[in-house]
Amino acid sequence: MRILVSAYACEPGLGSEPGVGWNLVKQVARNHQVWVITRANNRPTIEAGLEREPLPTARWIYFDLPYWSRFWKRGRRGIYLYYCLWQIGAYVTAKRLHGVQKFDIVHHATFANYWLPTLMWLLPVPFVWGPVGGGESAPYPFLQGLSGRAIVYEILRCFGRWIGERNPAVRLCARRARVTFASTDETAAKLRRLGARQVETLSQAALPPEEVSRLAALPRRNAGPFRLLSIGTLIGCKGFHLALAAFARFQESHPASEYWLIGDGPERRRLERLAQRLRVSTRVRFWGNLPRTKVLKLLGECDVLVHPTLHDSGGWVCVEAMAAGRPVVCLNLGGPGLLVGDEAGFRIHASTAGRAVYELADRILVLARDSGLRGRLGEEARRMVAEHHEWSGKGNKISLVYETLASSEGRPSVPFANQRLPST
Repeated sequence: MRILVSAYACEPGLGSEPGVGWNLVKQVARNHQVWVITRANNRPTIEAGLEREPLPTARWIYFDLPYWSRFWKRGRRGIYLYYCLWQIGAYVTAKRLHGVQKFDIVHHATFANYWLPTLMWLLPVPFVWGPVGGGESAPYPFLQGLSGRAIVYEILRCFGRWIGERNPAVRLCARRARVTFASTDETAAKLRRLGARQVETLSQAALPPEEVSRLAALPRRNAGPFRLLSIGTLIGCKGFHLALAAFARFQESHPASEYWLIGDGPERRRLERLAQRLRVSTRVRFWGNLPRTKVLKLLGECDVLVHPTLHDSGGWVCVEAMAAGRPVVCLNLGGPGLLVGDEAGFRIHASTAGRAVYELADRILVLARDSGLRGRLGEEARRMVAEHHEWSGKGNKISLVYETLASSEGRPSVPFANQRLPST
């Protein structure tokens, strides 16, 4: 079939939104002809990625707004306004392209937020949306432990979603989608309230097979101090203040243990001061931002991943740790709560911040005392990633949805080996 993919964010070798766009396109291109509309800004990294890994069944259409309008997108300022304006131009481009190629399916991949509109549903072909997230919220009892900056962020985030849910374009997008993939159960519930007809849960977080194999080759640690690791942007909603408090409680019985944090962000100084107040600063190391290869190397030097995020649609770092055979301790919220089964780590019930800190420390203590349990959880984590969190498996599911929609439209499915990709 001929598939049109809209992927504002799409770059190889990255996680989060750019990784979702790139890997989804790779999977679609395995079985179908695919045209991709993405930002012209992504072109250098895409072309470098294609030199390493050609996608002969994909065609790339690079589009951006005029240069004078891009001041909106400097840093985080105005990024959502720029994105909405970009969607208008991308739809005009898609409509013109559809007049020539006659697509069978149009799929909007990124941005992957349920409250941000796309206009691709206006094309007269079945529309697939997602996986989209953003429906997760920080539990109210946890807000009191956040900084003023973080609380303002949470308020603005909730207000932005409230506005987005009342945007007619968002509601029409949800209602016109023949199939919508939701990354979490929380987002699925919000999509159904917006009028989405068929919603299926499909996590955004996955790894390509070659990366799963590379992480699986990391050896299990049998020497050195017991070491915890957290990875992510140092912002309030990541919950690293909870992890520090839990580490301080745990460290009373394991004074030789260490806690590493990889990443940077506006909460770094606050977290460093918290480590000093808790008297664990000599056992806590803030690495800052590091290249991905270095991050994965350090992952192999740790025993357990602690990821107490308050809301997260994905959870790529959890999948990476699981693929490396490291148990994960997280809150039972959003993407991580969905990804990390009870067989691969511990999911903490998010009732209150104080209770969460106590339970985080208790589970960390259990893992520190029982290396055999760490090994069993790590092996089960690797199995879960191989069976459920590789991109190839998600690609098969998406392809099956395409074929079902094409059949319902009476569109013939041509054997892929006999197809030729026309030039654009």
